[in-house]
Amino acid sequence: MTQTLSLQDNIRSQLKDSARVIAAVEAQAPLIEAMAKTLIATYRAGGKILTFGNGGSSCDAQNFADELVGRLRRNRPPLPAVCLTASQADLTSIGNDYGYEMVFARQLEAHAKKGDVAVGISTSGNSPNVLTAVESAKKLGLATIGLTGETGGKLKPLVDQCLCVPTATVARIQEAHITVIQILCDLVEEAMFPDAPKAH
Repeated sequence: MTQTLSLQDNIRSQLKDSARVIAAVEAQAPLIEAMAKTLIATYRAGGKILTFGNGGSSCDAQNFADELVGRLRRNRPPLPAVCLTASQADLTSIGNDYGYEMVFARQLEAHAKKGDVAVGISTSGNSPNVLTAVESAKKLGLATIGLTGETGGKLKPLVDQCLCVPTATVARIQEAHITVIQILCDLVEEAMFPDAPKAH
């Protein structure tokens, strides 16, 4: 007879697994640094960041933009960032008229300019609308960053920089993504506004 884990054992097991995956991402610190430098250079050149993803990744994309427009740890001027998942009207009208694969690409064509950065988030790396948007971003002359899972899927070879979280478990991938997003926002904030007072 198979013995099931108690609730507390399950909790401890998941916390340990989460910590293990986050720790494994440390090996990609040079890549995260390179991503931060891309974002910093974009802001210094007067560009902006555009983020997008589906489901839980759409929430991560929105958090990414929110931390830049609002603040993370410093009281400082806002940084321009647009989350392409935030407008229900845009998503539904584009999806209805052009198909769901176009919901991010169409918005990039409307809002992006050469010198901006597109950040596509997909745990599988195979979300059709994310892939279509990245292809559109490259045609527009944008730098492209991907956040994905273990293999990188089809997204990995399409983007300039791709962080692949070393697990196939969606929950662990999303936890690592939000950690990396927070780190990137902190590095950008520190570089752009080193003298800004820290928020309490």
